[in-house]
Amino acid sequence: MPERLRIDVTWRSIVRVIAAVVLIWLWLHLYNLVLVLLAAMMIAVALDPTVCWVERRFGISRGFAATGISVVIVAAVGGFLWATWASLSDQARLLSDRFVDVTARIAADAPGWISDAIGGAEPIPLVARYVLSLTQSVIAAATLAVFAFVITFYLLLEGRETRDWVLAFVSPKYQAKVSRTMSECRSVIFGYIAGNALTSLCATVFMLIVLSALHVPAALLLAVMTGVFDVIPVIGSILPALPAVLLAMTVSPTTAILVVVAHIAYNVIENYLLAPWAYGGRLKLSNLAVILALVIGGEVGGVIGALIALPIAAVYPSVERIWLRTQLGEATVRQHRTVEQRQ
Repeated sequence: MPERLRIDVTWRSIVRVIAAVVLIWLWLHLYNLVLVLLAAMMIAVALDPTVCWVERRFGISRGFAATGISVVIVAAVGGFLWATWASLSDQARLLSDRFVDVTARIAADAPGWISDAIGGAEPIPLVARYVLSLTQSVIAAATLAVFAFVITFYLLLEGRETRDWVLAFVSPKYQAKVSRTMSECRSVIFGYIAGNALTSLCATVFMLIVLSALHVPAALLLAVMTGVFDVIPVIGSILPALPAVLLAMTVSPTTAILVVVAHIAYNVIENYLLAPWAYGGRLKLSNLAVILALVIGGEVGGVIGALIALPIAAVYPSVERIWLRTQLGEATVRQHRTVEQRQ
């Protein structure tokens, strides 16, 4: 008689399978919310030292300090938009009109397959779809930004209590390691956010000066676009070069060439001079690691995923030293540390 195969499934195993399925379902439906929450946590970590300094300097409660910092941020962003909104709106319309004109010329003069790819002889419907899609993306991004700001504010208020609440779930045997990991993660995230803000500001000011000096139309809008895209390391300062060159061509071919040179020059200066100084050695990632992290993060979570992938990747050396030293071996960890220090 052949032996019968008997499988015993405990209720605990069934509950674990159900829990895994529920977690996967929640991730598929709520991953955008989770990514925004992670971004808010990173911003709160970056702002926490400032809030702590205000607490000590003025002898006020954390609630007043966090509220004051939040009001300053809102006032700064609102003041900038109030002062530049009319100019930015006019320049955005100018950029859209130039894009339509250039697209129409390409459609009229280019080979048939290129003309068909951009919408044929009447590219305006295609442009209208792009504008509509861009508008919807901007509205969605603004909504997520407001939500992230609210979450950031409450994390600043209750960050310590939240950390202690999470640590309470950890076994006492591992609480010291978890606390040390959080501390090192905080240093990496602060360096990333602060460095990103500083390099983005430098990119905006640099391109505003260059484009204004060259009399390129929509200089302010192009400079702001450069600063926004600059939050993506390595390649971010190159992305807004296309619209800048497009408008520079309306001045002269020489101006367009100078704009290209300015973008390349700033990219080199930022990558090899500004970034090491701004990040303060906290975000020690090679350009290859940055690109891989951006691609993987972008595939998983879009733009937000790409941005938060970098500090997550930069935290790995700390995780390796604290948690994986035994599994990988002391020699491997030491060798990785040596490579990290050379970057």
